[in-house]
Amino acid sequence: MATTYYFDRDTKVYMHAPLAAAGTKNMFWELPVLDGFSFSQATNASEITLNQAQSTGGVSLRARQMFNDSYAPAEWSFSTYMSPYTSAGGTQGTAGIGDATDGDHREVSEALWAMFFDQTVNGALTSDATDLSISPGNSNKATIGIFDLYFVFGAGKVLESGGKPASNYADGAQKIYRVKDCSVNEASFDFDIDGIATVAWSGQGKLITEESALNMNTGTWTIDGSDITPSTQLITEGIENTTGFIRNRISDLTLTGQFAAASAATYVTTLTGGNITMSNNLTYLTPETLGIVNQPLGHITGTRNIGGNFTCYLDNVGSGSAELFEDIIESTSDISNSCSVTFDIGASTAPYTKIVMPTAHLEVPTITIEDVISLETNFHALPSAISTTDEITVFNFFGKDVNA
Repeated sequence: MATTYYFDRDTKVYMHAPLAAAGTKNMFWELPVLDGFSFSQATNASEITLNQAQSTGGVSLRARQMFNDSYAPAEWSFSTYMSPYTSAGGTQGTAGIGDATDGDHREVSEALWAMFFDQTVNGALTSDATDLSISPGNSNKATIGIFDLYFVFGAGKVLESGGKPASNYADGAQKIYRVKDCSVNEASFDFDIDGIATVAWSGQGKLITEESALNMNTGTWTIDGSDITPSTQLITEGIENTTGFIRNRISDLTLTGQFAAASAATYVTTLTGGNITMSNNLTYLTPETLGIVNQPLGHITGTRNIGGNFTCYLDNVGSGSAELFEDIIESTSDISNSCSVTFDIGASTAPYTKIVMPTAHLEVPTITIEDVISLETNFHALPSAISTTDEITVFNFFGKDVNA
């Protein structure tokens, strides 16, 4: 029998997530991940050593023993392109969210965004013919969305029909690994002006297992209290849409705020780079019962952090970067400053996305001495009140026609 080898170029990644009921995983998404994905799990072990003097026979025991205490949470990470599109409608695999209306705005990683902010996909996403909006309104929870990730090695060799595998994946032809009960801990993307808008995702899960098969084409799931048997449980629409990529180079940034040293003003800067990072600061809980190899019970959320930095050239245009630097550094009486930060990634021409942080704290910019003098400014998105969840009030995707 010939030896089978597996290559990352032939790998596909699937996500099994809850639509409307937390903890009920009933829809699959294919995630078009980039090279560099990883998943792993380690064990926590105890080492027992002996430390004694020499016996009358000249012997001193020097051995050791090892015991497996528990499994550490599984770690996973990968990157996806930020790629919005408008649905073609019909039986495209989007019937589980909304009504699969032709022209509704969607994004290939929308389920991951939903799991970062909410416990269900439907709870975080609102899609219509105007945009796809992601809401953090339900993110003040002790736990966030729980889903499964499947890494299928050799899946790229399977013939497809209608955007889904022609047959179920089975061990032997493919290697199927499942990361059970995952949660998204962090989402981060960089403004590389010569690149495409890319999001780096990372998180944890309970356990990694090898599966004998993966069936995503049959079954019944429930939405709004009714059992529905769809033509497919697998959403693949948009993953091959090459018109949906967002170019970072045509992005822009607008800041609106009032500092002690100046009246209310709007600053417009041209980005040369930057980063936005969002973190749930998850902690996984694991029992410590003696005589048992304990497994992680699940996660609890920590402080929700949203922030990052941006860089721009130092210029002397009106309401430009030099004026922003001056107003911040001279506002010596400001205990905290508040500035609305709007990132327009893609410059308002579909496909693009708009991110608004209405209450951001800006640190004093750092002047960087290079061939062209630049500014680097750190920012921290904050809620309008300690109990609210409006650090990001607008997180909208505007898609390109999937059939274009």
